[in-house]
Amino acid sequence: MKQLLSFLLFFGVIIGCKEKQNTMRLSGPIFGTSYSISYTSTINYQKQFDSLFYVINKSMSNYQTNSDISKINRNESKFVDKHFETVFNASKKIYKETQGVFDPTIGKLVNTWRFGAEKSEVIIDSLKIDSLMAFVGLDKVSIKNKQLFKKTPNTYIDFNAIAKGYGIDIIAEFLNSRNINHYLIEIGGEVRSKGINLLKKSGWRVGLQDPNFDETITYSKTIVLKDASMATSGIYRKFKIDANGQKYAHIIDPKTGYPTKTNILSVSVITKTCMLADGYATSLQVMGLKKALLFLKTQPEIKAYFIIENANNKLETMAVNGFFD
Repeated sequence: MKQLLSFLLFFGVIIGCKEKQNTMRLSGPIFGTSYSISYTSTINYQKQFDSLFYVINKSMSNYQTNSDISKINRNESKFVDKHFETVFNASKKIYKETQGVFDPTIGKLVNTWRFGAEKSEVIIDSLKIDSLMAFVGLDKVSIKNKQLFKKTPNTYIDFNAIAKGYGIDIIAEFLNSRNINHYLIEIGGEVRSKGINLLKKSGWRVGLQDPNFDETITYSKTIVLKDASMATSGIYRKFKIDANGQKYAHIIDPKTGYPTKTNILSVSVITKTCMLADGYATSLQVMGLKKALLFLKTQPEIKAYFIIENANNKLETMAVNGFFD
C-alpha cells in the first residue's frame, strides 16, 4: 500500500457572496485515510458519496472480510461486480505495459512483509519468499462472464495500489453526471480536478510534499492541476525496521518478492484518470530511475516528477514529459 504524499491547497465553504455560497466542501474518513471534495453546487451529495464509497469497499477492500475480493482470496466466491472488473482490466493494461512490474497478485507477499490487511506471523526468509512467488502473476488470473478464475488457488489479489485512484474517478463521474464543472477531489493525497477554484478565481493549486524523514511537513513546489489527475508514490514514510536495523519499504517488487530498494524517494504522476495515475506511480517507484525514464519515453502522455536521493545523500528533482507545463 503506497504512501500518499500530495497535499491540497484549497479552501472549503465560506459564507459570503453568491459565488462562494455555490461552493460545497465535504470531507471525512475513507479507505483507511481521509477524503476532501470541493465542488460548485448548492446540493449536499454526502449520502451519494457515502453510497459510492460503500459499494467500492464492498467490492475491493481487503480489510473487509465480507467484500468480494476477500471472498475471492479465500476461494469462497468467483463473482465480481463492474467496479472490480474495471480495476482488474486497468491493472492488466499496466501489467502488460510495465512487463509485470505492476502486479496486484502480490497480496500474499504484502501480507507476509506485514504491510497488508492480514498480518502474517511467518518468519521471512528466502525459502518463504520463493514459495510465495509461485502464486504471483496477473496472467494467471482472468475474468469471464463476471467471474474470476485463478490458475492457482493461493493467488491473493490486492488492489491497494490502484483502487484509491479509482474511487476518485467514480466520484468525478458522479459529479460530471450532475453537470458540475468545477471540482477538486482528494483521497489520501491522490487528486483529480476539473475547471477552476471559484473561491480563488484561479486554477486548482496542489502542493508537492517534501520527503522529510523526520515526519515534518513542508512544501517546496506547487502546480496548477487542470482537468487532470495526480497520484504520488513514496517510500520514505511507510517502512518497517527489522531486528538488524534494516529498513524495508512498503512497496513490494513483483519480480523479486522483496521490498523495493531505490533512490527514488517519491514520484508523482499526472494522467487523465486517477486510477491510471495511481497505478503508474507505483510502477515507476518499483522500476527505479533508469528503467522509469526509459518507460516514460514510450509513454509521453504520462507526466512524472521524481524526488531522488543522490550518492551524496542530497535531494535532486526531475520533471519528465512536461510535468509542470
